[in-house]
Formats: sequence, structure tokens, C-alpha cells
Amino acid sequence: MELTYNWEPEDGSEPEQYSQGRNFGHLAYRVENIYKTCQRLADAGVVINRPPRDGHMAFVRSPDNISIEILQEGLTLEPQEPWLSMANTGSW
Repeated sequence: MELTYNWEPEDGSEPEQYSQGRNFGHLAYRVENIYKTCQRLADAGVVINRPPRDGHMAFVRSPDNISIEILQEGLTLEPQEPWLSMANTGSW
């Protein structure tokens, strides 16, 4: 699991205000097989907003509309269908 945080800008300016959704203070989870994980989530009705076309990274949204990153643990997997041809769904 990775938790990111947006620090105050170094130039002293006000921090950027983020809205719901694509926040940069999101959670990221490393998984053993990103394709199997995304398929399991999709089978459970979760929309894969950014499919793992590259075999490394995907995004879904939590029920409260916050982006969650899914990362392939270790080496990136070879790109494979149907993920390779999938377009983004909504925003992530």
C-alpha cells in the first residue's frame, strides 16, 4: 500500500485545491497480478476507470468517488487483451 500526500508548495504559494476524484493524496495498492485483480474487481461490478493496458498500473474509484491506484508488484507484466484495447471509462 502506498499513501501519497501533497505538501505545501516550496515557493510559499497556496496549495492547489483538489476536488473529488482524481486527488493526488490517493491510496495505491500493489498486487501480485494486476490482470487477475482487475478481472476480479470487474466481475464484482467495479468499473475499471483506467485499465492496466501497460501491465503495470490501473485506476478504480471508491464508493465515495476517490481514485484508487492498482500497481503491479515486481516486474511489469506483458500487455495483454482485453486490457490492451480497453479505453478509459469516466475519469480516474
